[in-house]
Amino acid sequence: MEEEKIWSVSEVNSAIREVLEGGFMPFWLEGEVGNLSIQRSGHVYLTLKDQKSQIRAVYFGGAEIAKKLDLNVGTKVEAFGKLSVYEVRGEYQFIVKSIRAKGIGDLHRLFEEMKNKLAAEGLFDESRKKPIPLLPGKIGIVTSPDGAAIRDILQIISRRFPNLNIKIYPSPVQGKGAEKELAAGIKFFNEKCMVDVIIITRGGGSLEDLWPFNEEVLARQIASSGIPVISAVGHEIDFTICDFVSDMRVPTPSAAAELVVGKQEEFLGAITEYRRRLRGSFDLYLERLKNRFQKAAQSHVFKEPLYLIRERQQKVDEISKRMENSLKFFIEKLKSKSTEFKSRLRNLNPEAVLERGYVIVTSSADGTVVTSPDVPEGTLLDAKFAKGVLQVKALRKK
Repeated sequence: MEEEKIWSVSEVNSAIREVLEGGFMPFWLEGEVGNLSIQRSGHVYLTLKDQKSQIRAVYFGGAEIAKKLDLNVGTKVEAFGKLSVYEVRGEYQFIVKSIRAKGIGDLHRLFEEMKNKLAAEGLFDESRKKPIPLLPGKIGIVTSPDGAAIRDILQIISRRFPNLNIKIYPSPVQGKGAEKELAAGIKFFNEKCMVDVIIITRGGGSLEDLWPFNEEVLARQIASSGIPVISAVGHEIDFTICDFVSDMRVPTPSAAAELVVGKQEEFLGAITEYRRRLRGSFDLYLERLKNRFQKAAQSHVFKEPLYLIRERQQKVDEISKRMENSLKFFIEKLKSKSTEFKSRLRNLNPEAVLERGYVIVTSSADGTVVTSPDVPEGTLLDAKFAKGVLQVKALRKK
């Protein structure tokens, strides 16, 4: 007869563990948090239950996630993990790998659907995004007036630029209907209170908390804004539809404040540096002028101002003397030429030959000169001598 195997309790629990872990693949489990204990070790012990049953669960190292989700008794959650057995007590339990608030999966699906829809319409295109002004004079902020986000922004801006003009549109930033109020804030600054840039902001939170910033009504209002919009929603790891459709996304509210006043700080620093350089250049220029003036003041001209005038007068006198001498020489030369011309004119005068015994014969009738003896007999002629005129009559030609 074959000897019967007698199992120990540990062997049974171990075998059951192997069966459970091998028979069930990891899966999502939905339930309401019953008992909850968060240990200093960082582990979370809880029960998940529905209307009929409950199951023990453990989330190793999940304390921070539980605090972020604000996990409490009564919270409805969805946990991903696998079945196992705690062999010490022979109890089976659910080992949690990740956990989220109930309905988050549906929200993720809705988020992706909305993201794809608006992207297909071109609302996220870089080509339609407006540039953020370098030096905004007036800033509009859409947020909760009681939130930490506005306090962070105002603290940074007031420390650096206390006189910057800031307008705040108060709006709820979570809960049902918040998206309509946020959209109304964007519209308000476009139609009734013009600003240079709009910041829409809130602090971090769960996907459910941030959900108004994923709603279509807000996304379309931002897309239609004629004023640049900066999205500063949640923490660096949080992304919303608002981030994609805005003209610029920054990871935190503080980063938005740094962005809008940081450029002004850079410009003021640059202006201060330019002033310093300009002052240095101006001082150097004045020093050079001072040296030139001192050098000129030591010159002979400035010591005896009349010297320059007298020197010019002396040059004028010298030029006048040269012109006078040249004029005298020219006149003397003209006189010599005049004597020569007179002599030539005298020699060329036809009456001058009469003094040498010559006679000029002219017709008594018309005064024309007779150069040939061929004139009619009896023609009256005038014979002009040097000292008078004799009238004669032509005789017959021999």
